[in-house]
Amino acid sequence: MAPASFQQIAALVLRETSIIYEPRKEYLVEARLHPLAVQAGCSSVDQYVALVGVDAQERRKAIDALTINETSWFRDNAPYQAFTETMLPALMAGRTERRHISIWSAACSSGQEAYSIAMLLDQHLPAGWTADILATDVSTAMLARVEAGRYSQVEMNRGLPATSLVKYFTRAGSEWQVVPALRDMVRTRHLNLADSYIGIGTFDLVLLRNVLIYFDQPTRHDILRRIHPHVAGDGYLLLGSSETTLDMPADLTALWDREQLGRVQAHRPAGATNRPVHGLSATASPISAALTGA
Repeated sequence: MAPASFQQIAALVLRETSIIYEPRKEYLVEARLHPLAVQAGCSSVDQYVALVGVDAQERRKAIDALTINETSWFRDNAPYQAFTETMLPALMAGRTERRHISIWSAACSSGQEAYSIAMLLDQHLPAGWTADILATDVSTAMLARVEAGRYSQVEMNRGLPATSLVKYFTRAGSEWQVVPALRDMVRTRHLNLADSYIGIGTFDLVLLRNVLIYFDQPTRHDILRRIHPHVAGDGYLLLGSSETTLDMPADLTALWDREQLGRVQAHRPAGATNRPVHGLSATASPISAALTGA
């Protein structure tokens, strides 16, 4: 791949998604664009990059191919354990009147995170409670996959318990499809995290895991600053295990409190009142206790 082609496509991705492709990533860009070049009848990736510059449809395909789509079911496990054992009971204790839980899966990729949470809500919410999950991504191709809820056998083998496969999926040709009850719980919206969040709402839990690492520091700080009003006062923001906000400037530090929930660090809007504080080693709390406020 010619250096000029790499610079052109890296600038396009940065402009459209704020994702940074640094030098020495030429091999990755070439590997992701090569199938598209073949489909478009181009003799080389360089020729395809030139086509992307003048063809809006191919430009969208290229951006979709170059956004980061690494995901799996119940990825890293610990955040999901903290959700069922600590976060969900606490949220339910504060919502005994409206009996509804709202969650945002940001940078949702092909939807395994959103549907993993949906499975846990189905298992742990008592009768009479409802929930909705907003799944957003910059890739329209990924959002179409979330809406379809269809996954290959290889994808199913990445972290999905056998009991969940039996309960929540049906055969769809060579693929597996999420059952309608879970698909109805998840809605999608095209969203670039570097753009406006107007009209997106407020959520009890925001999952922003394993995405900030692909942005530069000013963009990371801007996202954390702008996402703050969209987390309920007693809600939670979860970042990826490899991500840290220890380098936050003073204005951001003032916005967020950090709480350790077992092996998971959660962020919560600073200064909120009337919410439980879980301490440094939160332990399991029965769902039933949340209903009585115990």
